[in-house]
Amino acid sequence: MDTPLSKLVGAKTAKALAGHLDLHTAGDLVYHFPRRYDERGEHTDIRALDVGEQVTVLAQVQRTAVRPMRQRRGNLLEVTVGDSTGGTLTLTFFGNQAWRERELRPGRWGLFAGKVTEFRGRRQLNGPEYVLLGEATDGEAAANEEIEEFAGALIPVYPAAAAVPTWVIARCVRVVLDTFTPPDDPLPATLRASRSLVGIGPALREIHRPSSKEELYRARRRLKWDEAFAVQLTLVQRKHRAAAWPARARPPRAGGLLDAFDARLPYELTSGQRDVGREIGADLATAHPMHRLLQGEVGSGKTVVALRAMLQVVDAGGQAALLAPTEVLAAQHHRGMRDLLGPLGRAGELDAAEQATRVELVTGSLPAAARRAALAEVASGRAGLVLGTHALLYEGVDFADLGLVVVDEQHRFGVEQRDALRAKADQPPHVLVMTATPIPRTVAMTVYGDLETSTLSQLPRGRSPIASHVVPAAEKPAFLDRAWRRVREEVAAGHQAYVVCPRIGDTPAGSSTGPAAEEPPAEDDTGRRAPLAVTEVAPLLAEGPLHGLRIGVLHGRLPADEKDAVMRSFAAGDLDVLVATTVIEVGVDVPNATVMIVLDADRFGVSQLHQLRGRVGRGSAAGLCLLVTEAAEGSSARERLDAVASTTDGFKLAELDLEQRREGDVLGATQSGHRSHLRLLSLRRDAELIRDARAEAIVLVEEDPELARHPALAASVAALVDAERAEYLEKG
Repeated sequence: MDTPLSKLVGAKTAKALAGHLDLHTAGDLVYHFPRRYDERGEHTDIRALDVGEQVTVLAQVQRTAVRPMRQRRGNLLEVTVGDSTGGTLTLTFFGNQAWRERELRPGRWGLFAGKVTEFRGRRQLNGPEYVLLGEATDGEAAANEEIEEFAGALIPVYPAAAAVPTWVIARCVRVVLDTFTPPDDPLPATLRASRSLVGIGPALREIHRPSSKEELYRARRRLKWDEAFAVQLTLVQRKHRAAAWPARARPPRAGGLLDAFDARLPYELTSGQRDVGREIGADLATAHPMHRLLQGEVGSGKTVVALRAMLQVVDAGGQAALLAPTEVLAAQHHRGMRDLLGPLGRAGELDAAEQATRVELVTGSLPAAARRAALAEVASGRAGLVLGTHALLYEGVDFADLGLVVVDEQHRFGVEQRDALRAKADQPPHVLVMTATPIPRTVAMTVYGDLETSTLSQLPRGRSPIASHVVPAAEKPAFLDRAWRRVREEVAAGHQAYVVCPRIGDTPAGSSTGPAAEEPPAEDDTGRRAPLAVTEVAPLLAEGPLHGLRIGVLHGRLPADEKDAVMRSFAAGDLDVLVATTVIEVGVDVPNATVMIVLDADRFGVSQLHQLRGRVGRGSAAGLCLLVTEAAEGSSARERLDAVASTTDGFKLAELDLEQRREGDVLGATQSGHRSHLRLLSLRRDAELIRDARAEAIVLVEEDPELARHPALAASVAALVDAERAEYLEKG
């Protein structure tokens, strides 16, 4: 497993594998599993290829054509490859290459690798690497003998790079497997037998050189099991350790702040809010730290549930902190909670209630004097409720007795940031993480498997439905004109509108000014035009289709006081239209806003679009969300938008999102930034396997919490869930 590849495949190839694919040892290569398997005679779905994608396709040469180049001397060879379904791809080769025309004869099958581009509506690969299969000439025989022997009936297609195509990887894997000694099997024999799992050695051989589809299935199942078991063991161990941590119990107090707050609430809690409130209240009353995930649709009332939990902690003599991802949201939480609490949140003021506490806001942009005053209230304990952004994490922000940490929109924070706030307590505080992005069950089990999960599915009374439609601007520009007229109609009826753009504008992409997450590149490497920008769109609307309306601009690069002023103006009805980036994605609550137009909607993810449209329909009037796109009908981007428009069920959309994104991101690979051996597990397709692995992990950890009696398994877990990923899971 630890043998350097330079000793096995040669220094030059080993250098390419290391530099382009981060593969250094025999073990690295053996765990570099094929992405898929092709069979000669079957087709690769050419029509599903996305422009800009680096691909390897199995296809058959259909025809060739040579024509002179217009801009320079020489000829251009165009080779059309395709399959029986009618999908075709053009391969272009520049320069005089008559030998290539003779080699790429119609009827021959090959693997073709390159980057998908588009020219005059046709998908093409420019100068692709390729290897031809079968009917090799004598000159090709030496080059193709290994791939032919290796491939057999099923041809493995590996995650590759332009400099290291899949067939080179296949040849290297063959060399390694010929001398490879598999590791000792880490899974206990009894578990392998009870779950009908093949041994690790046969699994590693069959996944690269499958003797049949049945054996390939058995190999993949075993290796998926290893991945799922490693993650679940890590989570179950963490949950086991956390159960032993001490925490200060924060039981409810009769006649306290919480009771007074409930008595003054201007509306009735939903049954879901009451049920979840009881779950959280019971957790807070125990002497072990609560670690709970609260998920609920946009507008389901999570904030009120969190506030009630915070008040229970204040009643028990502690403080509660809410960490929000943006200053806009932190300021809104501050205003909203003060309004809901009324005299209960104004301790020290003339009209304060007898048992009142203080609600303090701590952000990076507070003026020095206001910041000093706020920090003094927090340090003394007079501020029972503390709201803020990542500024809460800085040195100098000290709590008297931090009992509860509420993390809003937890996916926006790095693990280290969340952990830094928890570290400000003398004992581990109770933790409640909230998200309005519904989480599929398998993701909750795999990523948040050490958290108890509560779900709010009801919407409060008075919420209006949201209708969503795709506006195909390129195909039907009249539809876009109608969208702007609809905005004017809503404003004339006394309502307000959002216009959302993917980019801020003004400064080039990559500038150090402003949050990078809000500013995608001005132009991607497929040559697509720059995403539309707030600073460019707002004046065009003011001079054009929305002329005469009161238009405001909001984005993350504005100074905090200016952002707050814009949001206050919009909330007060002093602005008709707010042109903004995704800074409004979470928490912004303006019940009078009824219509949202999302420009370049295909540049946003499914969950992001679902979050964004939750900003409308928050009052008694119905909401409307128009997703404007130039994506072609039938493209994956357009299908994604059609799916978002077809349902407001966040859980259905979460499953769709999971289908379309790299699952490694869900498992924390992006956060760690390191290569991971978690390659095969699909959170969508392998739900049953993940449940089984969790059940076995619980049994094993109860018997042997630190896996002391299973050293090979402990080593395997350490390899599959590397140190940084384990820390990611450990910190929650």
